[in-house]
Amino acid sequence: MHITLNGHPHDCGQGSTVSQLLLAAGYAGRRVAVEVNHEIVPRSQHDGHALHEGDQVEIVHAIGGG
Repeated sequence: MHITLNGHPHDCGQGSTVSQLLLAAGYAGRRVAVEVNHEIVPRSQHDGHALHEGDQVEIVHAIGGG
């Protein structure tokens, strides 16, 4: 299945969830915000939020500093 991840084409398995995408993209365990089709997906819903063909996904991770 084809999605757009952070503005770039990305292939993932049919029925993949946000959690599976985070794991595959190397973001597992990191503090991130995920937006699918311009709507925030709360962390509590990552395991159950299925991705679909053509979805636009943005992953933003927090960077500490000062």
